[in-house]
Amino acid sequence: MAMQFYASPEQIMRDRSEYARKGIARGRSVIVLSYEGGVLFVTENLSTALHKVSELYDRIGFGAVGRYNEYENLRAAGVRLADLRGYSYDRRDVTARALANFYAQMLGAIFTEQSKPFEVEICVAQVGATPEQDELYRLTYDGSVQQEPGAVVVGGQAEALSGGLRERHSLDMGLDAALRLAVEALGSVGGEGGAPRTLTAAQLEVAILDRRRPGRAFRRITGQALTALLTAPDQPSTAAEGEGDAAAAGTGSAPGDAAARPTSPVADEVSVSDEDATSEGGEGTNADPSGTSGAE
Repeated sequence: MAMQFYASPEQIMRDRSEYARKGIARGRSVIVLSYEGGVLFVTENLSTALHKVSELYDRIGFGAVGRYNEYENLRAAGVRLADLRGYSYDRRDVTARALANFYAQMLGAIFTEQSKPFEVEICVAQVGATPEQDELYRLTYDGSVQQEPGAVVVGGQAEALSGGLRERHSLDMGLDAALRLAVEALGSVGGEGGAPRTLTAAQLEVAILDRRRPGRAFRRITGQALTALLTAPDQPSTAAEGEGDAAAAGTGSAPGDAAARPTSPVADEVSVSDEDATSEGGEGTNADPSGTSGAE
C-alpha cells in the first residue's frame, strides 16, 4: 500500500508564494505616479486590445501585471462591485480603499483555499483634488495590501525600478516630465548586458486620471499625442513668455483669454479617448485567452 504524500502547511505556503512570484516576475512592470495634473499609468504593452491598465470607476484606475485571464477577472469583479455600490447608494461612496479591501479579501481567499494562487500583482489608484490626496494601493498575490505615497511599481522588476524612481519623482511634475521619468525607468532594465533601452510610443500603454476633469477622469493617451509628449522639451517658462509677447504685440490672444484656457497638458496638447469599463470587459471576454494566458 502506497504511503500518502504529506507536506507541512508552511511548506505548502512557501511553494505557492514561490510559484506566484516567479510568474509575476516574468511580466513587464506597471508604473503608477501622482503628478501635478492627476495620476499617470505607464507600462510596456504591444497589444492594443488586451489592456493592462483600465478604468474601474469615475476617478479610480486599475493596473495589473501577471496572467491576463486572472487579472481581467479581478478587474471585471471590481467594476461590478463599484457599479452596484454607486447605483445602490451614491457615486461618492465608491472609493479606492473599498475596492482595495475587496481585492485583498478575494486574493487572500484564493491563495489559501485553492491549490493554485493567482499570478497577479495589481494597483488600485484614486485621483484626489490635490496630489497629496491621491490614493495608490498595491496588492500582491496573497492578498497583502499596502498604500504607497506618490509612486508605485508593480510586477516585473519592481524592486530594481522603485529606488531610482522615488528619488527623482516629485508631486509637482508636469505630465510630460512624469511620463518621461516612467519611460526611462522602464527602459533601464531588460536591455542586453544591462544597457538601457529606448522605448517608443508603439511599445507603451499610457493612461491618466485627470484631476481637473469632472466626472469620469480616466483617459488613454495614444498615437501622435503620446509621441508628442515623449519628445516635447520641458520649456513651460519659454511658452509662457511667447504667449505674453504675442498678446503685447496684438497678434495673439489677450492675457485674460490665455488664463481662461485649461492649464491641463491633456486638454492643451494631448488627444485622448474615452474608455468605457463595460466595453473593455466585452473585449476581454471575446479575446482568445489561449495566446495571452502567460504573464504580461
